[in-house]
Amino acid sequence: MWTGVFPAVTTKFTKNDKLDHAEMERCFQLQIDAGVDGIIVCGSLGEGPMLSHDEKIEVLKTAQKIAGKKPVLLTVNEAGTREAASLAKRAAKEGADGLMVVPSPIYHTNPDETVAALRAVAKAGDLPVMIYSNRLAYRVDVTCDDMERLAKDERFVAIKESSDDIRRTTEIINRFGDRFDLFTGVDNLAFEALSVGAIGWVAGLVTAFPRETVAIYQLMKQGRREEALAIYRWFRPLLDLDVSTYLVQNIKLAEVFAIDTNDRVRMPRQPLSGARRKAVEKVVKDALGVRPKLPKF
Repeated sequence: MWTGVFPAVTTKFTKNDKLDHAEMERCFQLQIDAGVDGIIVCGSLGEGPMLSHDEKIEVLKTAQKIAGKKPVLLTVNEAGTREAASLAKRAAKEGADGLMVVPSPIYHTNPDETVAALRAVAKAGDLPVMIYSNRLAYRVDVTCDDMERLAKDERFVAIKESSDDIRRTTEIINRFGDRFDLFTGVDNLAFEALSVGAIGWVAGLVTAFPRETVAIYQLMKQGRREEALAIYRWFRPLLDLDVSTYLVQNIKLAEVFAIDTNDRVRMPRQPLSGARRKAVEKVVKDALGVRPKLPKF
């Protein structure tokens, strides 16, 4: 159902901390022009936990305006299941193509709680669901055993695998075959995951470097591994910026230099400063200085 590159897009703000829809439209269009296959809004990179439900729906509508026929998923990452179910219902009403659902980022659920919460959100929205499994960031691991229980519900169609253990990709395929559309969710493990059977990439640095991200995916899909690997090796220092407590600030700063936008974030986050900012700037500028010419695919 879902394959390819799905950017977890950033949310853009004005100087007075309102949603900047015009800038989001411009940035989202760069993704579509580069050939991405869908868009995911209001995730961790999209500062979803800092947005109200009304704001999340507004961002969803902005993405829908640009995406055309390509799917737009809304991330559901609420602390409480009641609130998550409410947002899922609103997303369905507004025509979302699906949901990416995170187990509560505040309460660390046990397996029974995890499965029950995911089922409740899926039932409320009655939309296709991508399960977001990220045990490092959210301390809840949606395991293969949990997936087995959820597989009986056809609304669960995809997995965003972010355990940081490349072995999990093979374990999911061995256990479920093609039951779930398997996406990698860790930028600096993407080549490895695509090599062993992932069919999609929920990407972060794609917001600053959409064409390179799409090129890696398409080249891998066409069996042109060495060409993809050459781009990935260039990309790797940038992709490492995604695996950080400061991923939002890191990636928004990369966007400043790569796509000429701003790096405004919503408090309590603040833009990078001092030595940390200089270090990220160097990574980005060094990469831009030797940006590869992309092959045709």
